[in-house]
Amino acid sequence: MTDYTLYYWQIPFRGQFIRSVLAHVRASWKEGDVRDLVEKKNTEPSKQAVPFMGPPVLVDHTANRSLAQTQAILAYLGGKYGLIPDDLMRTALTHKAIADANDVLYEMTLHNGAQMWTQSSWDAFRPRLERWMAIFEALGSQHGLSNEQGYILGTEEPSLADLVTYSLWGVMTAQLPSLRPTLNQSAPSIAGLSDRIGDLPSQKDLWRQSRKVYGNAWCGGQIEASLRTVT
Repeated sequence: MTDYTLYYWQIPFRGQFIRSVLAHVRASWKEGDVRDLVEKKNTEPSKQAVPFMGPPVLVDHTANRSLAQTQAILAYLGGKYGLIPDDLMRTALTHKAIADANDVLYEMTLHNGAQMWTQSSWDAFRPRLERWMAIFEALGSQHGLSNEQGYILGTEEPSLADLVTYSLWGVMTAQLPSLRPTLNQSAPSIAGLSDRIGDLPSQKDLWRQSRKVYGNAWCGGQIEASLRTVT
């Protein structure tokens, strides 16, 4: 039996965070049909397996339960597979990294596509994007991360926070390569970490398959089209 079904759009974006964790722990999953996703999304909340507004939704077939919201799914998988450090501070910092990543996605898509980018709005935003990169860089630096070695919370092995960091900055700059020089300059240790996580066999296999399915897409739709005109 397949361990999970992931319902998400046919793009990397938030779904890739979950795929990255599933690949890392060598879980089996299938991608839910988009037509089924739309039907589930439009179902009355009282009749949904888990009440939700939009994807991702993860079905855990071993537990016969469903879960929505990227942060909640990542926390669930991280706890289930031992990817969250045991001490309270690093547990909290793991959730901080997830929340920060979600904020970056929200800002990069101008509040989930509520507006489209113009050159002037992007130019005004660039210093804020660089600050976000520097925030991740500083978190890693506080735990001994360098561009050549280490992990963002100082763990012995990659943790959920490292997979989240890669899924944010590594995937973003792979799909929007014009942003990679900015990452290299603003957060060189995060750039190095992203490369090291991306080079793990599980992640390389996932990324090869992702590129076949999603091509160069990142967040999709008109908001991505506007991003590509200004980055």
